[in-house]
Amino acid sequence: MNTNPDTDRIERSVVINAPRARVWRALSNAEDFGTWFGANLKGQTFAPGQRARGQITHCGHEHVWFDVVIERIEAPELLSYRWHPYAIDPSVDYTKEQPTRVTFTLKDAPGNATLLTVVESGFDKVAPQRRLEAFRMNGRGWAVQLDNVARHVSA
Repeated sequence: MNTNPDTDRIERSVVINAPRARVWRALSNAEDFGTWFGANLKGQTFAPGQRARGQITHCGHEHVWFDVVIERIEAPELLSYRWHPYAIDPSVDYTKEQPTRVTFTLKDAPGNATLLTVVESGFDKVAPQRRLEAFRMNGRGWAVQLDNVARHVSA
């Protein structure tokens, strides 16, 4: 199956006015991640091959779960996981779908700042009946989440 880069991947970046070590902690510490992302990950850790799962804490979305399998952690520059994008319908068994890959990369930016980039790829393998909506909603969602992490580490 050929993939179309216009519909297969979302890429968003933000320069955060904080050192890379602080941004890395916000990404790689599961509880810290949950705080800015809006998921209850208390008592959990991120480790390659391990699952992290917690209830979404955003008002109106408490029925949704943040559910990922950590793929890679390369401190202090890369964290990736796999998940089922926009998996919000409790009546759907998303485990039958191939998950997308979310990769966060960090690079130093001028002025002791950090360039954070998130790429979510693999949408062309999401079930056709929900592919476009998942792509559209996560495209918006990543813009919001990058603002959330920037605010979190700057606080």
